[in-house]
Amino acid sequence: MALAIGDKAPDFELPGVDGKNYSLADFADKPALAVIWSCNHCPTVKAYEERMVALRRDYADKGAQVVAISSNDVKRYPDDSFDNMVKRAKDKGFGFPYLYDESQQVARAYGPAVTPEVFLFDQERKLVYHGRIDDNADNPAAVRKHDLRDALDQLLAGRPIATAQTNPVGCSVKWR
Repeated sequence: MALAIGDKAPDFELPGVDGKNYSLADFADKPALAVIWSCNHCPTVKAYEERMVALRRDYADKGAQVVAISSNDVKRYPDDSFDNMVKRAKDKGFGFPYLYDESQQVARAYGPAVTPEVFLFDQERKLVYHGRIDDNADNPAAVRKHDLRDALDQLLAGRPIATAQTNPVGCSVKWR
C-alpha cells in the first residue's frame, strides 16, 4: 500500500550509480524532494527520461531535489541491473541521484505500483503529491497537465497543492 498524503517519508540508505550512498539526510536542506520510482527497461520510463532530466535542471536552483529509485527484480529483468543503471544514467545525463533498492525494502515502505511513480515531499518530508509526472507519457508536446511541475511550483511558493493525487501510468514494479 502506498504512502498517503501527509505521511512522512520512510528513511533509506541506498547506493547510487555515482558510487555514493544516499539517505534522506543527504537532502535535508532541500525544501522539495521528488522521489521517482524508475527503471531501465520500461518504455514509459524511457518516454519520461528527458522530462525527468528537465525537471532536475529546471528546479535545482529553486531548491527541489529529484531522486530516482529502481527496485525491480533484476533476475527477471537484467536490463535493470545496477551496472546497467550506471550506464543508462551516464548515457542519458541524468544529473540526479539514481539509486538501487536491491532488497526492495524501500519500495515496500513507499508502496509504488508502477514506474515512473512520483512521491513529492515538503521540507518536513511529508508527502504532498503522489502520482504521475504529467498527463501524456507518449507525447511531450501533447501534455496538457504538468502535474509534478504544478505541485513543485505550488510547494515552492508556499501554497497548498491543488491536485495532491493523480493516477500514475507505467510498467508494474517487478517484485521478487
